[in-house]
This record gives sequence, structure tokens and C-alpha cells, in this order.
Amino acid sequence: MNASTDTAQIESKPGILSGFGRRGQNTREVKLELFRPACPRFWRNFRSIRRIVLLLLWNFSAYPILGVLYCLPGGYEKVYPMFYWKISCALLGMELRVIGQSADDNPAFAGRPVIFVSNHSSWLDIPALGTVLKASFVAKGAVENWPLIGSMAKFARTVFVSRTRSGTGRERDEMGARLDRGDNLILFPEGTSSDGTRVLPFRSTFFAVAPGAKAPLFQPVSIVYDRLAGLPATRRTRPIFAWYGDMELFPHLWCLTQWHSSRCSILLHPPLDPADFKGRKDLAIAAYRAVSDGAAALRQSVQ
Repeated sequence: MNASTDTAQIESKPGILSGFGRRGQNTREVKLELFRPACPRFWRNFRSIRRIVLLLLWNFSAYPILGVLYCLPGGYEKVYPMFYWKISCALLGMELRVIGQSADDNPAFAGRPVIFVSNHSSWLDIPALGTVLKASFVAKGAVENWPLIGSMAKFARTVFVSRTRSGTGRERDEMGARLDRGDNLILFPEGTSSDGTRVLPFRSTFFAVAPGAKAPLFQPVSIVYDRLAGLPATRRTRPIFAWYGDMELFPHLWCLTQWHSSRCSILLHPPLDPADFKGRKDLAIAAYRAVSDGAAALRQSVQ
């Protein structure tokens, strides 16, 4: 089956997907049309089963390789996760389009650690950004126990934080130590995932990192899922990508993997130097504006 077959007709079916709604709503009562490709059910299910099985096999086989790399000199354990995420995106049928340059690859900022701050609408953000950025994620502690995603996050050397007031200082020091060791970090300053139609305000607490030997740069990143089966994604089909609220992982993964292909566009904005701002609140506002405007531009100019 190919992309043209998938998009010749969209088959919609009323249903309920747990947790699909705006923050503050009783999301378990929100109805949603579940979109599926128009190809026969057998081929849709075969495609999903094949992709999920391959993802599981790839996930389990990657751990021994990483264990070996940790024992070898050269820092290969930092580079290999990018290859791991790249294969994961390919198994999901997701193409990546990157616009702009990572500050980590710019000689003008050599030697300075980078904290990438991005909008967040789905678990798909992890493999997409992990493929493009040489950095470790910062995620809430609950992610560590999630099926599949938790193991994927551990594989990528994620820093897990509790986000409780009592642990803020310790976790901030841990992130500072990682930056001092030369690790870059990826933050989702919204504090939660959104429905993909807008960017939620950034929380300034995410921009408070313990000072180290070298002050980090903050690079805003806009990420948007803009194509589905070869056609531009719209507000009507965006729920296929978005994962938030109390949504369950497997139904979302099953629905997504039924489609022939998808595309994620990542826009890397010019980095921000904290020294140019009065405080972390001003820095958070500037980063939010860059990410929000960039995401809106990506949604409106699908190529």
C-alpha cells in the first residue's frame, strides 16, 4: 500500500480516546473522530503490527550495544542515541525536516553547553528531537516507569526530575553537573504536552540552572508534525500526532502506525544568551515567543 492509497479517502469513526481534551476538562468524556487510512483493515493492522514488533526488537537489541560503547573511550555512548532515534523514526515511517543550525554545531559557540527549549505535543517529540540534537532529555520522574517510552528515555541518558519544591535544588544541581561535563540538555518548558494547535506559556523555573564553569546558551526549537501520508496535516488530522492529558500510549501508537508515512519539521532558532536578559522570566518570554511564532509559521507554510 502507498501514500496515495492511504489518502484517497479518510475513514472516520466516532469514538472516545481516553484523555483527549484541553487541560482542565474531564478528558475521559471528550469524543473524538478516530481517523484511519482508507486501505483495507487487514493492511492497516499488518502495517501497525509490523512496525510495533520491529520497534520492540530494535529497542531491546540497542541496550547491549550501548553497554559495550560505555566501556569504550571516545564518547560513542553520546553519539549512538542519535543513531538509535534515527532508526526509530524510520520504523515509525516518520520523515524529518530540519531548518536552521544547532548551536552545538556552530564554531562561534564552541565550548559552551546548550539547553534546547522546545514546544511539546507528543511522545514523538523524543525520537524526533533525539535524532537531530546531540543532547540528553530532562523529563518528569513518572516517565521513567512508562512502557516503551520509559526504556527509550533511559537509553537516551534522560535526567529525570520530580518537579517538587523539595527536590528543585538537587535536580538543578544535577543538570548543572551534566552541563559541566559537556552534555547538552533538551527541556520542554511548557511543563506538559499540548494538543499541537498552540504553544503553552513557558514556565520560568525551567530556565533556572545552577551556575557552572561555563554559562549555557538557550536555543529555542519549534517542532510541528505537518504532513500525513504525503498530504499537509490539518487541524482535523492533527490528533493523530498529539498525545496529552490522560491519553493511553498503545491506542495512540496503534493509530499512528497505521499510516503509510508522516513528516516532522524542526525549526532551530538563533540561540539566546542569558547574559542579554535581566532575569530568567525575560529569557523565558523571549524563548516562548520564538518557539510559538516558529511553530505557527511551520503550520501555515507546509511544503
